[in-house]
Amino acid sequence: MRSRTRTAALLTAAVLGLAGLTVPQATAQATAQARASAASPPSGPAVAVAMGDSFISGEAGRWLGNTDRYAGSRNGTDRAWTSGSAYDPAKVYGASGAVGGCHRSDVSEIAVAPLPGIEQRINLACSGAETVNVLSAAKGGQPYNGEAPQTDRLAALAKTKRVKLIALSIGGNDLGFGQIIGDCAYDWYFRRLCWKKQAPVVEGKLPGVKAKVAAVVDDIRSAMRGAGYADGDYRLVLQSYPSPLPGGESFRLSQNDSDRMFKDGCPFNDRDATWAAYTLVPQIGGMVESVAVAKGTDFMDLRDALAGHEVCALGTEQVDQGGPDPREHEWFRFLDYTNTQGTLEESTHPNVHGQKAMAACLGLVSAAALSTRCGARCPARTARVRAA
Repeated sequence: MRSRTRTAALLTAAVLGLAGLTVPQATAQATAQARASAASPPSGPAVAVAMGDSFISGEAGRWLGNTDRYAGSRNGTDRAWTSGSAYDPAKVYGASGAVGGCHRSDVSEIAVAPLPGIEQRINLACSGAETVNVLSAAKGGQPYNGEAPQTDRLAALAKTKRVKLIALSIGGNDLGFGQIIGDCAYDWYFRRLCWKKQAPVVEGKLPGVKAKVAAVVDDIRSAMRGAGYADGDYRLVLQSYPSPLPGGESFRLSQNDSDRMFKDGCPFNDRDATWAAYTLVPQIGGMVESVAVAKGTDFMDLRDALAGHEVCALGTEQVDQGGPDPREHEWFRFLDYTNTQGTLEESTHPNVHGQKAMAACLGLVSAAALSTRCGARCPARTARVRAA
């Protein structure tokens, strides 16, 4: 996700999440009614589809960690490096790699998740997308980045391919997190706290965003029914967002150390980071979870998926000449506020390591039995599905 305001130009899209894994709760009667009113799904190849925003499109998949090395391969972190001082983002993002593009990376969650039986993976998600860009045109949806609304594109492919899994990440841009996190970074520079003014902004927006996310889920269901699917013919996974920041007690450097900004790329006050990690995360996660429960979708918990590897987290390091190591380095892109490495919009998004961690969680959701009611949390190192 990205911000376009003056202060939010400091960084892009930090969205936070608390979640769990629930299972569709449609009754047998509702399923039978849906089947009776719809034609049969196509018999084409089994397909998994990603929809939504930057946290599922694969934004920041260019990077294998953060470093203060600005030349060449940047200590092996820059997958877009070609030779000398030349870089080609298309190596990672393909045709969507332009500045301001959808940034669908080759290591996105849907691209690398372990999904047995899935023959094709299709990424419709786009960095910067809001709910209005996912809703079908018939429901007021709007094109984005020169592409039709994502649900319209889903409806078209669902008529020729057998969609078995839809993963959806949406709502963060509607809440304006690019601006909120950008303002918090701006306030760090002037030694001001931002959480007190931002908390009521988020609380005021949550009900409206919840309604928008719910409308997207309803629209996807309607589109799939129109293509001949009953609700039980595929999995719809509504996922939350992992936190890019640790709590204030878990930063490598003191909040008054200038290297928080100029080297480590995490210019946030401890108190603001604590609010984001421990208050905002449950608020947003609760909103997303309530939609999943009300609409009977699966729900993927990503709150702890990257725990211990957030930007500037204590116990992590930046990448040195020894090269990237996911055991030691950050799983989020740092704030590149001067665009000296890559682009600003990649800031505070999961890098290659983070994308793979989220993909592992999606694999767990896909493997969970429909008849089992589960709660799930995806820890950083050992992802497990736990019975509720």
